[in-house]
Amino acid sequence: MVEQGTDEAAVGFRGEAKHIARGVTNGGWRRVDPNEQPAAHVRHATRSVSTGSGKGSNVPKLKVGARAPAFTLTDQRGKKVKLSDFKGKSVVVYFYPKADTPGCTTQSCALSDAMPDLKKLKAVVLGISPDAPEKQRKFDAKYGLGFPLLADEDHKVASAWGAWGKKSLYGREYMGIIRSAFVIDPQGKVAATFYKVSPKDTVPKATAALQD
Repeated sequence: MVEQGTDEAAVGFRGEAKHIARGVTNGGWRRVDPNEQPAAHVRHATRSVSTGSGKGSNVPKLKVGARAPAFTLTDQRGKKVKLSDFKGKSVVVYFYPKADTPGCTTQSCALSDAMPDLKKLKAVVLGISPDAPEKQRKFDAKYGLGFPLLADEDHKVASAWGAWGKKSLYGREYMGIIRSAFVIDPQGKVAATFYKVSPKDTVPKATAALQD
């Protein structure tokens, strides 16, 4: 299988409508610009960026065929979840910058909607972000996502997976989550990588890799 990557794109109309509709169903959602960027949070971004070989400035990306880095993280219900818990199944792992923001909501709701098809492909979904478990719980409850949302508050797992790196916004450089998705095969090896994946492309790219 081939390693792929795309530049993160603006959320499409269909995805925007979907997450706005869900928000209305669950109450209190305001219409937002899908390109709106929230202010950086200490867990979600680090303002200083090393220009040398400092830790985190050039995080290595995962290679197809390599063993996926192990992790144990706490989910939205306070349960410890290990990647090894899903040995024998395909796993779609995705990293998102911040719970309950426009792009992350679109991406997560699309994966939730795709769960019946993903189950037919014998795949499970794990979402990971720097949000605390309580924030993940509220995100899950608001949109009824129905799969584990894991708290990587120190971004160590994101770094190990190559999903933490240099970003820029309005001319300012900072370190933060690189929106990424991965397909892990039943033997725990990387089957496909999608760095800088757009929210609307996550499901079709992951599905295609699972079908390959």
